[in-house]
Amino acid sequence: MRRPVALRISAALAATALAGGITLALSTDEAVAAETATGYASQNGGTTGGAGGTTVKATTGTQIHQALCGRAASDTPITIQVEGTINHGNTAKVSGDSCNTADGVIELKEISNVTIVGVGNGAVFDQLGIHIRESSNIIIQNVTVQNVKKSGSPTSNGGDAIGMEKNVRNVWVDHVSLLASGGESEGYDGLFDMKNNTQYVTLSYSTLRNSGRGGLIGSSETDLTNGFVTYHHNLYENIDSRAPLLRGGTAHIYNNSYVSLNESGINSRAGAKAKVDNNYFKNSKDVLGTFYTDAAGYWQVSGNVFDNVTWSEPGDENNPAGPDPKSTTTVSIPYSYQLDTATCVPAIVSRTAGANKGLKVSDGSC
Repeated sequence: MRRPVALRISAALAATALAGGITLALSTDEAVAAETATGYASQNGGTTGGAGGTTVKATTGTQIHQALCGRAASDTPITIQVEGTINHGNTAKVSGDSCNTADGVIELKEISNVTIVGVGNGAVFDQLGIHIRESSNIIIQNVTVQNVKKSGSPTSNGGDAIGMEKNVRNVWVDHVSLLASGGESEGYDGLFDMKNNTQYVTLSYSTLRNSGRGGLIGSSETDLTNGFVTYHHNLYENIDSRAPLLRGGTAHIYNNSYVSLNESGINSRAGAKAKVDNNYFKNSKDVLGTFYTDAAGYWQVSGNVFDNVTWSEPGDENNPAGPDPKSTTTVSIPYSYQLDTATCVPAIVSRTAGANKGLKVSDGSC
């Protein structure tokens, strides 16, 4: 896969960046970011992040905020290469005309044209979430976000590893590792949440592990302005529910590997439409349907493998798609994509998904 070139920067910007404690990354060899967004993030004008802008390097959360605040404007393109552990101790609010940051969270608010990518020995956001609000054209790649809590100490981002809300457009999250160490009773919330008019998002080649809640589209059954989300080549492992939860909107869910969905999986509710293609579900329960509500959602299914999947009985607020899932709607997909055979998906995802995998993608083989 080709890598983008880190552009030369002006002496003035170099001085500004160095004064703020940011290390400038001038070597093209260090620039690590995939070239083209996939899925719904490729629509609505596309998602290019910081392409064409300056590349800087950060080793603390404060330096990430300084990089955002040091731009000429809130839409000036920038790629921020991150290495090391980002935590509460090194993440402080920074002020400026081109940013709106906060303590104890990586805050991407009222900005656009930003890439955050892990490089070198890797980037770990430890107990520190990434929050995207009123922003557009954002890429997050090759990072780990772990153990973000909404209760206990320390807390960050309402307990979400990555959360998006309020008029967010065009976000591509790729090759990331998202994990918790329990459910809501242990202080955690979702790993990948979208609400309040968030659209054109792709989550690809990522791992989501050990959480009560994988993620959602829509915070309630009246929050129906979200959608056009693609999930592909991800691993969901040891997740209780919300893999994902869809409240309205349209989702394309293909070539994902699901292992140990303990209570429910893809939960399509409140008129949501999910196209569910060539996924592999293993050792799981109620992997597709409408659960915990009588507000029906819909699905189109093809090519999926159900390996040791159990299904509950239908009820007033329980409508599992199985044991023999049939399509209840049709979904038209506006972009091109290549489906891997479902039986190959666990092997493909194992070698490609998550941070620090060299941004490898499927070559179509097992």
